[in-house]
Amino acid sequence: MSQIPFVKMHGLGNCYIYVDLISQKLELPGLPDLARKVSNPFTGIGSDGLILMVPSDVADLKMRIFNKDGSEGKNCGNGLRCVAKYAYERGLVSQKKFHIETLGGIVTAEVHVTGNTVDQVTVDMGQPHLNREDIPMAGEGGTQVINEPVTIDGKNYRLTAVSMGNPHALFFVDDIKQAPITVLGPRLADGDHSLFPEGVNVGFIEMKNPSELVYRVWERGSGMTQACGTGATAAAVAAILNQKAEKDANITVHLDGGDLVIRWDAQSGHAFMTGPAETVCEGYFFV
Repeated sequence: MSQIPFVKMHGLGNCYIYVDLISQKLELPGLPDLARKVSNPFTGIGSDGLILMVPSDVADLKMRIFNKDGSEGKNCGNGLRCVAKYAYERGLVSQKKFHIETLGGIVTAEVHVTGNTVDQVTVDMGQPHLNREDIPMAGEGGTQVINEPVTIDGKNYRLTAVSMGNPHALFFVDDIKQAPITVLGPRLADGDHSLFPEGVNVGFIEMKNPSELVYRVWERGSGMTQACGTGATAAAVAAILNQKAEKDANITVHLDGGDLVIRWDAQSGHAFMTGPAETVCEGYFFV
């Protein structure tokens, strides 16, 4: 039996088990199986998945994400904030602004520090990808999916699709409490529907006003979660694309786990996410 040092962290309730493979050398067993084991709340630690911090040849460090079902994710906004907090507080980086490599690309993170503690993190999430093939979503390439009518299992919906390194299918609703999260979420998320052959994160947006929205999400590979950073960013982008909000404005996104602030910068085209990251506990997992 071997032991794996871990830290459990969360961003607005979206919790992962974090393993530092930069300051220590560990031989880990099969990563999909390990992710499933640590995520199990009854026989493991309990989380939405496993995140590894590993050396990078193109950035200050690299983040690898494994969902609770063992699948590997491309990006995770809440995970990025937690990685940034860990990296700065544990001395993996020395600057307050640095770069993190993900499967979805390289992102810039900036920590906001009180004393020696990182309270908030701003992440440059990059430019939203809007073309259908970037999601990917079935249909004619080179087109964008903005308020597009779709029929799913005989019911009509209007859908906006945005990729922030992770793909998101977004639906506007009048009342978030009535959103069909548990119906459309599992129907679209895992690649079983022809619209999204690789699956998709499924989000629902209730606009409160042009600078405030409520967002709930069913995440591909994890199910319903307390928060999703890439999803909150995609939701704000979708609100702007549908002329319900404006670029350069700070948009507060209310999630089940708390609030994020999103700004889509008109000049650079990049979207910026600001929010908290918290350490829960640390210890050893035995395998």
